[in-house]
Amino acid sequence: MKHFILILAVGLIFPMQSFAAEPVRLIFDTDMGNDVDDALALACIHSLETREACKLLAVTLTKDNDWAGPYVDAINTFYGRPDIPIGVVRKGMTPALGKYLPLAQQRNNGKLRYPRSLKSGKDAPEAVALIRKTLAAQPDASVCIVQVGFSTNCARLLESNGDDASPLTGVELVRKKVKLLSVMAGAFQRIGDNERFKEYNVVKDIANAKLIASKWPTEVVFSGFEIGISIPYPASSILRDFNYVEHHPVAESYHLYNPPPHNRPTWDLTSVLYAVFPDRDYFGISSTGTVTIEDDGFSRFDKEKTCRHRYLTASREQIVRVTEALVQLASQPPLPKK
Repeated sequence: MKHFILILAVGLIFPMQSFAAEPVRLIFDTDMGNDVDDALALACIHSLETREACKLLAVTLTKDNDWAGPYVDAINTFYGRPDIPIGVVRKGMTPALGKYLPLAQQRNNGKLRYPRSLKSGKDAPEAVALIRKTLAAQPDASVCIVQVGFSTNCARLLESNGDDASPLTGVELVRKKVKLLSVMAGAFQRIGDNERFKEYNVVKDIANAKLIASKWPTEVVFSGFEIGISIPYPASSILRDFNYVEHHPVAESYHLYNPPPHNRPTWDLTSVLYAVFPDRDYFGISSTGTVTIEDDGFSRFDKEKTCRHRYLTASREQIVRVTEALVQLASQPPLPKK
């Protein structure tokens, strides 16, 4: 009954007939394990797929820790989609284990608390090869890549050569298959008193962030640091809305990362929501321009008519609406097993 009531409530906020006939095809590129908003964002993607608003084609990882892949596999399995391909970065950034990836190892009475089939990131395919294979199999101009970690995988994709999946170079393949890169990176407003705020995802891999900003051949929409901090995920939801099961991997991850009453910013969730619903007015959006990543990691935006770069904005009214949407999506239960 709890499942039915919550799914019904979400259906009232996201009515089925409001969705496009064709689900948005997503590749989720994440540094899962560095912050818990990645886990909340993946939960939102699964809920959106349940509601036929998107199709998760693959998850690729830019955090170079062998437990990031098994953790993602556990989340996907929890939501009833254990077969989603997972690709991992090789020689990437931030190899530390982090606070919540150990959940992939947690056992109750000798059995995995969160079942999974991927034993280690070493057993997963390399991320760029998986992205190429995934893109090659999709219709032209149909895929949204949601990049919420470092730019490592997407930059390496641009620099890749033809392979068994496609004879096209990376730039050619992206130009042909990708319609949008929705990226959580940069800052486009002053943060506090800091007019040159250097955002984490950029400064951890400045060289590849520069490459994405200068060479990505399709539309890029940035969700800056200021958007996520203006829309904190309410701790009250973590405490109340995930109790339909004894153990919930996302809620438990939130507690391990920084327990309630802390309200965690929704940086990565906003990039997901925009990618799936770009025309629902959840956010405002800037005029077109050019984002330049400077040598110290600062993200500069210059307004230009012909460039493909834009960034999100959010009014007070939109903040309220986005918060409600993200809470409903992140906390939506998986469909009951048949």
